[in-house]
Amino acid sequence: MGRQDKIRMPSGGAGLTRYFDEYKSKFEFQPGHVIVLIVILIIFVTLLHLYGYSLLGL
Repeated sequence: MGRQDKIRMPSGGAGLTRYFDEYKSKFEFQPGHVIVLIVILIIFVTLLHLYGYSLLGL
């Protein structure tokens, strides 16, 4: 007779879904473009802090 107290290990996937295999976005951004957009946003927010009160008249 065989032993019945064997330990069963979970499967390798662990129930995780790999979403990047299922969906491909229409928009692709290169890292350089993201950095340029962040720098532009930082400059814009800085200008708003410096001159926004006088421009918007609040």
